[in-house]
Amino acid sequence: MAYLLVKWLHVLSSTLLFGTGIGTAFYLLVVSLHRDVRVVAVVARYVVLADWLFTATTVVFQPVSGFWMVHWAGIPWRSGWVGWSTLLYALAVACWLPVMALQVRMRDLAVDAAARGASLPPAYWRAFRLWVALGIPAFFAFVAVFYLMVVKPPL
Repeated sequence: MAYLLVKWLHVLSSTLLFGTGIGTAFYLLVVSLHRDVRVVAVVARYVVLADWLFTATTVVFQPVSGFWMVHWAGIPWRSGWVGWSTLLYALAVACWLPVMALQVRMRDLAVDAAARGASLPPAYWRAFRLWVALGIPAFFAFVAVFYLMVVKPPL
């Protein structure tokens, strides 16, 4: 019973992690391209908040619950899919950490510009381009992890 509970929580938290990530990225991308600085400032505030509340907590819970299940189920740590999942997860998180810092910077730049009645500054767009560049590999790494977790191919 404990294993099934942890597995359910693991699946639920992965859904929150991936869903929040996709959702917040979509909204920040769309409002940024719309270029209404007041809207960007408001949405960026909520994106940062959502990532701290949902993404940060699930980023920590996922490996803890995953490693617990691997240990409890007696799955060899040298299983290829376990190793690749761990590596890809680490890649996604390594992309996400600077993305969080970039989102905070983008939020602050947008809030400042909105308060001054100015447009989004060049520094916002530099951070935005890097944010997109880091988000793409993180997205595909998470998609690959989902595949490996479900299929568990013999690697």
